[in-house]
Amino acid sequence: MTSRESYNSFRTRLLSGEESCAQRVSAYLDVISQRRNLNAFLDIFADDAMEQAIAVDKKIQAGTAGPLAGMVIAIKDVLCMKGKRVTCASKILEHYEALYDATVIKKLREADAIFIGKTNMDEFAMGSSNENSAFGPVLHPMDETRVPGGSSGGSAVAVAAGMATAALGSDTGGSVRQPAGLCGVVGLKPTYGRVSRYGLVAFASSFDQVGVFGNSVRDVASVLQVIAGHDENDSTSAHVPVPDYLSFLNQNVQGLKIGLPKEYFSDALDKEIRAVVEKKISQLASGGAEIIDISLPHTEYTIPTYYILATAEASSNLARYDGARYGYRSEATRDLESMYVKSRSEGFGPEVKRRIMLGTYVLSSGYYDAYYRKAQQVRRLIQHDFFEAFKQVDCLLTPISPTTAFKLGEKSDDPLQMYLSDIYTVSANLAGIPGLSVNAGFDKNGLPIGVQLLGKQFDEGTIMRIGDYLETAN
Repeated sequence: MTSRESYNSFRTRLLSGEESCAQRVSAYLDVISQRRNLNAFLDIFADDAMEQAIAVDKKIQAGTAGPLAGMVIAIKDVLCMKGKRVTCASKILEHYEALYDATVIKKLREADAIFIGKTNMDEFAMGSSNENSAFGPVLHPMDETRVPGGSSGGSAVAVAAGMATAALGSDTGGSVRQPAGLCGVVGLKPTYGRVSRYGLVAFASSFDQVGVFGNSVRDVASVLQVIAGHDENDSTSAHVPVPDYLSFLNQNVQGLKIGLPKEYFSDALDKEIRAVVEKKISQLASGGAEIIDISLPHTEYTIPTYYILATAEASSNLARYDGARYGYRSEATRDLESMYVKSRSEGFGPEVKRRIMLGTYVLSSGYYDAYYRKAQQVRRLIQHDFFEAFKQVDCLLTPISPTTAFKLGEKSDDPLQMYLSDIYTVSANLAGIPGLSVNAGFDKNGLPIGVQLLGKQFDEGTIMRIGDYLETAN
């Protein structure tokens, strides 16, 4: 097998008996061992994965295997798997074991996917570089002096380095799409409500969405087909029928209208990235798509709006980690108040503390109306920009990141510069729309450059159709 082979080509050999699930798992475990220095995994399920593989091989022989039989999947350590640690890459949950399976895990298991391990991440999904993990940074698979992006950096690297066929991540402000773009793989953030959040540890509940990494749009579509749909355990999951996503693939783009938001193509965009993205735009035009210049006038407010609302929700969600019920408890406690203060001070890392404090501030008496309420109003304006744009076009095309993968430590001392890494991605979370990252090319250092496709709510099919076309267009 090739380390970056798509599931579709492997499945053909699997069903013909040329290769087994057990052989595939063994090969991935070898790569994980050889590239352990990348620090992509926090826990590896070697025995469990092999046991699953043998069971799925028997199902294949019996003709009873599920739609993802033999797909080996890595899971971001923010999703619950019963009996396995769910640390969120934080000291405060270092020894915590999940009591139940997340809905997406349950669905994947029923489809005969094989779980190979839990991946490293920015602590509580707060970061754009995967340098904020309590268990050390994840390294870029093509240049170990650089970051892979975040917060789902471990999942992106697991796929990019040939350690798994696909991976799950979470996307709160770009945490699937940005690392997918920086690592040269496909990354999908579905519409808010398309995939159940039950069993996903919350960072910002009105933004969080489970996303998928793969080596091809087809692989990502195959996983989404299984995990999408309403879940009675998640009140925010939508009662919207799930289409056949694979039916959108292998089509042309003739007649589709693709919008280019002028605010995403300012002079600040790196020239190499602009050139690569413009080449993809030309390919779409050559394929018969109509390219339309549009405006999203409130784009300049996306970063401040996001970092007010997301930190406010984080402050509320992370209040539960108090040392009293579960998770880390400081030994240096004298009374209830010191238990709270010391447990949280010792258990949380610097970035998580920063966001909790920001969120607590904007929710505090005297500042709520000036910050939080105002940000909610601006969020509605940003959503309206997208709804108006989608009256004119079927999809928006933008860059993923203002730069390619940057050096480890390069932005660690400047939080604002780090937050600006998400400038092209947070708007999709504010609007609740789907976004897809596909590889568009490489810079002069051989580092991947991604292109982002943004679609109408619950129209993942169209952006995957366009992404699939870009993968095969010359």
